[in-house]
Parts: sequence; C-alpha cells; structure tokens
Amino acid sequence: MSTAMSVGLRRESPRAVTLQLDSVMLILISAIVLLGLVMVTSASITMADQASGQPFAYLERQFVLVVVGVAAAAAAFLIPIATLERRALPLLVVAGALLVLVLTPLGHSVNGSRRWLTLPGFYFQVSEAARVLTLIYMAHYCVRFEEQLRNGPGAFVRGLALLVALGGLMVVEPDLGAATVMVITGFGLLFLAGAQLRWVFGATLGGALLMGTLVLTSGYRLRRLKTFLDPWADPFKDGFQLTQSLIAIGRGEWFGVGLGASVQKLFYLPEAHNDFLFAVLAEELGLVGVLVTLALFLALAWRALLLSRRAMATGMKFHSYLAAGFGLWLGVQAFVNIGVNMGVLPTKGLTLPLMSYGRSSLVVTLAWLGVVLRVHHEVASARRASLRERRW
Repeated sequence: MSTAMSVGLRRESPRAVTLQLDSVMLILISAIVLLGLVMVTSASITMADQASGQPFAYLERQFVLVVVGVAAAAAAFLIPIATLERRALPLLVVAGALLVLVLTPLGHSVNGSRRWLTLPGFYFQVSEAARVLTLIYMAHYCVRFEEQLRNGPGAFVRGLALLVALGGLMVVEPDLGAATVMVITGFGLLFLAGAQLRWVFGATLGGALLMGTLVLTSGYRLRRLKTFLDPWADPFKDGFQLTQSLIAIGRGEWFGVGLGASVQKLFYLPEAHNDFLFAVLAEELGLVGVLVTLALFLALAWRALLLSRRAMATGMKFHSYLAAGFGLWLGVQAFVNIGVNMGVLPTKGLTLPLMSYGRSSLVVTLAWLGVVLRVHHEVASARRASLRERRW
C-alpha cells in the first residue's frame, strides 16, 4: 500500500503532475505537535494564570507559532531541492553571518547569553536557523566531495573543521548544546558519505578531548557537570532543576498522576513548559506516555532515514543527505533533551523538538520538515516517472 497522498496539479504540459505527500510522516508530525500543545498548556497553565490572569496564554502563543511554522513549511516545500543545492554556499555564508551578527551589539542578551536577534514582535534565536543552513551545505559538501571522503582524510578534516568553526561561534554565545547537536549531525553525514572509520574514530576521540577542555576551562560548565554527577549534593541551588525533574519523573510511575495534575510544575520545576516539558509529561502520563512519546520521535526519525535510503537508491544524493540530516538531528536533539530531563546527560538548554514552547525552535523545525516533505515529493515523483518509462 502506498503511504503517499496524491493531489492533482495543473501544469502547462498535457500530463498532470501529482503532489506526493508522505501521509505517515504527516500523521507523526501532527501527533507530536498536538501532544506538545497539550503538554505546554498543562505545564504552563498555573504559571500563566499567576503572571497575567490568562491561563491559556502559552497555548495561544504556541498555536500561533504552529500556524506560522506550517506557513514556513509550505513556503519551504515550494522551493525545488535543486535550488537549495545551487544556493548551498550562500546559505552557509548567511549562517556564518547570523552567528557573527548575534555577537555584536545587535544581539539580544538574556542571563549572560547572547543568542537572539530582535525581530518585529519577538526575539529570534539565530543558532536554530544557522544549524539548518549549515547542514544544508554539509549535504552539498557530502555530494561534492564524496569520492575524496572515501579515499582520504583531507575532505573529512575540512568538513569537520568547518563544523567546529561554526560550532565555536555558537559556544561563544554561549550555546554549547546547539553546537554539540550540529557538529554531531554534520559528523554523522560525513560518516554516511563514506568517511573512513579510522578518521571517524580519531575525530571522535579528538571531539571528546575538546568537549572535556571546554567543560574544565569554564566555571559554569564545570558546575553543571558536578551537578549532573551528584544533583542531590546541592538540591536547593545548583541541583534544584535536575532534582525536581527526577522527582517529577519518579512520581509518574506506570500511568501518571493524570493530565493537568502535576505537582512539580507548580513553581517547583523551572522551565516546565520549555526545556523540562518531558519531565511534566512523565509525571502526568507516566511510563506509558513516555513510551508513546519516544515511539513517535523514533518513528519520525526512522521515516526520514528511510526516505534518505530511497533517495540514494534513486540516485538523488543531495536529497538523501538532506533527509538523513533531518533524521539524525531530530534523533540527537530529542535524545539529548530527554537525557537531560532524566539525569543521563548534563544540562544543555535544548528544547524537545516540535513539543517544547520555543518560538524559533518550533518555526524552524516545521520549516525544515517542509524541506523534507519536498524531498519525498521529488523522490516519489522520480520513482513514478522511472516506473512509467519501464512500462513503455
């Protein structure tokens, strides 16, 4: 059974062109976004009521962001993938320019972090867009230097150096979490493109040493690491956020305390509607809700990777690396956010994709999904055309 929905479109050619939409991917995206709307409402309702007297304030904002994100996805879907491939280098330049611009006085600073640019009506976190633009270029890089990646270390080192350079600009903001996810995802693309295992292992070791150096030479990162190792040593200060998250997850047990009945969200758990939304979900929906959430993210990431495989089999390499880039990014960021909530990883300040309250993150992720859906459309169209040619 086909998993694509076909809608007739008119063109100048006599033969009708069909729009290929991946129905399975659309269902998964819709399920994650709707679950996110429910949990953002539940996690923020008391805080919003106390702050403004409007208990559904965050729901209204999140819904508007979903609408804007869907519009951005539709706009991204209209862009042919060949256009993105031709413009890959200018898009990389834009990514670098945004990361430099945010470090100037034009950047907006909050709690010592300079990550945002002021746009009409809201602050935009540039690392969200910069990561996508960088990974689009990395997909192009993998196609262009595929042979060199397979035959020697030169292309691999250059690609990795580019990722580290742009990641370094994010670290300066500081935004180590975004830099880590981008570098890991780009690294994964280089590996999929054929980079030799010995260079991959060497780079992995070097990356671990670099991360260790960054942690040990930064006071606040070192405190985060100590808090991660033993949050109960200072449960009312540095370890407060993690201990409250662990308490929330523990209270959920098998089936949760019930939707809306979380205690930890009542001014105990900081960022309950944002970075630690998963902890509230675990408390209210229990292990069953956690497993459903994990299944949705795994299925969406797997769907993107399956699309990558189909694109490669069709000979559409740039399409393949674009889809793989999204699948890897989604899996890595969801794993990091959930790992932080569960105390498995140090705090990184990353949102749960498509679910957490976050203006830049939600809009950019939905726009990137528009690109992935465009990849599916072009791959499916090419496969259908190939089948018609074989029949003739």
